Amino acid sequence: MLVPVEWLKEYVDVNAEVSEFCEKMIMSGSNIETVDQYGEGIEKVVVGKILSIERHPDADRLVVCQMDVGQEEPLQIVTGAPNVFEGAKIPVILHGGKLPDGTVIKKGKLRGVASNGMLCSFSELGYDDKVIPVAYKDGVWILEDSAVPGTDIVEAMGLAEASVDFEITPNRPDCLSMLGMARETAATLGGSLRYPDTACVSEEGDAADYIKVEIKKPELCRRYAARVVTDVKIEQSPWWLQKRLMHAGMRPINNIVDITNYVMLEYGQPLHAFDIRNIQGGQIVVDTAAEGEIFTTLDGVERKLTSDMLLIKDGTRGVALAGVMGGLNSEIEADTTTILVEAANFNGDSVRATSKKLGLRTEASSRFEKGIDPNLARAAADRACRLIELLGAGKVVGGCVDVYPSEYTAATIPVRVERVNNVLGIDLTGEEMEAIFKSLEMETELADGIIKVTPPTVRQDLEAEIDFVEEVARIYGYDRMPTTLPQDSSRSFVSPRWELRDTARDLLVSLGLNEIQTYSFVSPRGPENVAAQADSDAYKFVKILNPLGEENSVMRTTLLPNMLEVLGRNSSRNVAHVRAFEIGNTFFDIPGADGLPTEKDALCIGVYGPGESFFTLKGIVEELLENLGVQDLTWAAESGLATYHSGRCARIMKGEQMLGVMGEVQADVADKFGLSAKTWCCQLDFQLIEDLADRDIHYAPLPKYPASTRDIALLVKEEVNVGDIMKLIKASAGPLLEDVALFDIYRGKQVAEGMKSTAFSLTYRAPDRTLTEEDVVGAHSKVLDALKAELDAVLREM
Repeated sequence: MLVPVEWLKEYVDVNAEVSEFCEKMIMSGSNIETVDQYGEGIEKVVVGKILSIERHPDADRLVVCQMDVGQEEPLQIVTGAPNVFEGAKIPVILHGGKLPDGTVIKKGKLRGVASNGMLCSFSELGYDDKVIPVAYKDGVWILEDSAVPGTDIVEAMGLAEASVDFEITPNRPDCLSMLGMARETAATLGGSLRYPDTACVSEEGDAADYIKVEIKKPELCRRYAARVVTDVKIEQSPWWLQKRLMHAGMRPINNIVDITNYVMLEYGQPLHAFDIRNIQGGQIVVDTAAEGEIFTTLDGVERKLTSDMLLIKDGTRGVALAGVMGGLNSEIEADTTTILVEAANFNGDSVRATSKKLGLRTEASSRFEKGIDPNLARAAADRACRLIELLGAGKVVGGCVDVYPSEYTAATIPVRVERVNNVLGIDLTGEEMEAIFKSLEMETELADGIIKVTPPTVRQDLEAEIDFVEEVARIYGYDRMPTTLPQDSSRSFVSPRWELRDTARDLLVSLGLNEIQTYSFVSPRGPENVAAQADSDAYKFVKILNPLGEENSVMRTTLLPNMLEVLGRNSSRNVAHVRAFEIGNTFFDIPGADGLPTEKDALCIGVYGPGESFFTLKGIVEELLENLGVQDLTWAAESGLATYHSGRCARIMKGEQMLGVMGEVQADVADKFGLSAKTWCCQLDFQLIEDLADRDIHYAPLPKYPASTRDIALLVKEEVNVGDIMKLIKASAGPLLEDVALFDIYRGKQVAEGMKSTAFSLTYRAPDRTLTEEDVVGAHSKVLDALKAELDAVLREM
């Protein structure tokens, strides 16, 4: 909500510098995003009057103007502005002058003709294109006749103003108005609120003679007030009104439209003006549209309506989409003479549903969606008529056709003084709290330590005692409250599962990996992009009801697509070597015991770059699981997953339970993510790992007796798995075998085709004695015999 400070001063005294004002408003709970300063950086720009205009001798689109800029001699300026005319008063930047963007203008020649300055448009003086008045969108700024030539433009037009952009939370729609922010300012600075003048001086006739109003859907329209204005003159608004609209972020259009926008910003109540000659039958009917009804809105777009959309109708047809946009068939035109001013209150849910279905969001719809006090409607309609009268834009017809089926009143809430003090840790008297409530225009009654508070009806966010506690806190001042520690006997602790997560994070970082975090809202194409099996749980999405777009429309079922996106992004930025991991939640549309979707912890690791291979990733996983207390793992070859290379993929098993899968990412999958280098990934069921983890430390004495080591190299067929070899070694060696480790796999000239050489180191040790040669040979022979008999393994010379 952009709040021009000078406009704000019309309703409340602001006796502070802008910086101090902003600081105090922040401390009372009104957060500020930015402060826009107008008129800054403008130097040597003055009011100029065109004395004469001549055609440029060598350019069809240029003219030569003689300007009165308050100097003894006229100033010659060449311009291409299409809207100049003799007698026009225009901002002129003189030689050496500076614009807000830092541009310095110097005299020169345009097509051989001297030009000693430049005529300025709104944009050149620092205004955004979206707020420039329609009349001057494609030309220079034509000033009002009262401007005196030679006067500094900032002083002449009152440009030196600040607009404060307040961040308004959804629960405070009352602050989406100048009066709402004035109320906050008065309470914060200790002033009193002044309301705008709404009483018309001269009224003739009765609005009821012009229009009748019927509300057929009172649940969707709580109030409809209509006033009539005759002898309307459509023209530009005066500069004071245009300036306020522009500094509040709105584009001036014409006096009638500007007045309705002005009142909307002033009261927070959207208004709409109809050309009454296009209201057939002299009546307004508030009802829902017919299913499939076609309606053309003010933007010229035909829209197909549904039967739940609220429509403002006349005797025969729709004339406006309630709370969203008016109809093209009843818009104000240049020859309009009589208008109907509508101030209505529509159901926010209905307006939001209509706006969303039609893809049409407007300033009015965004306000109705948040909720508007129906008691504002009449005051806003009266204010619009008063402004029309003040501007001489028409004659106001007396009376108001005001249909208000059920008047809205605010509930009275009891607030305990002691409770407020206990919650906030302060010591205010009931009278002091009463003063705070009254500064916010609340009615109060104090008795026996309880304040009965009735808030103004615009404060629809105040529903319970705790809401009033917050009001006391922010107006008293958060900075004035004592700083204390919570008095509680409870102790904070980390759950075992979260502690295991932290351990895993620390360990993976120590192994040279970087942790990443990605969004849980993902594209439903993710599993397809990583070639997940069609019947897998990866496609059982939990869908988002109101997604930002298809790319964020479901909750992730796997971390792999996100991991590959991160790896691909780093690869595209020429990062040669990446090791990354993510621990996060995955979600499945599989009802749990509580009937809600299933949520599981998952871990994904991804690596690429020099030195990375299947075995470096396997080493990372082994080190991780060993430190988490998950022992006795087996690695089983997997060739049925299209995500991974069929010959370089393995399932990670503990007994019959699969902990995860790892391997080299298939080239087709890697290409989709822009990965040209070989990439290896591992997906682990971290929730299962949490269940299996045994982090208890078991004491084992250091061995007293020496170990004996034997290295063997075995020639086996290519299809024999190393895991099967190690399993057989452990099974056949007996209790003397302490450890077995693979240290080499070789395929080459010395090995026959279809065979491979695998080398292992076997460590033997007895806990109660030094092993003899016979002990070691006996156990070792059993190993070799078993390998020969079951795997047809041949001992190869080392």
